[in-house]
Amino acid sequence: MDEVEFMRGRVYGADHEDAGPRYGRVYAELVAGPLDGLLLDVTHWSAHDRAEGVALRTEIGRYGPGGRALYTPRQAGRPMYDWCGDIP
Repeated sequence: MDEVEFMRGRVYGADHEDAGPRYGRVYAELVAGPLDGLLLDVTHWSAHDRAEGVALRTEIGRYGPGGRALYTPRQAGRPMYDWCGDIP
């Protein structure tokens, strides 16, 4: 199994031993970029927060450890956030 397949369907920021989605939670899928295929838990986010972009820490982006990947929400369809670049 390669790294991409290993990460798919796992929740961003969750413990490696229990990284699957949990019942009763709301998730958005991260699309493209270094976090492609991960799920982002947006359960307690307000509608305003869900409409904003998010910068997520990642060690596998362009800037390595300490870098962040930027994701913005899609306007239609199921909850998905599209990658729009990396920042230090």
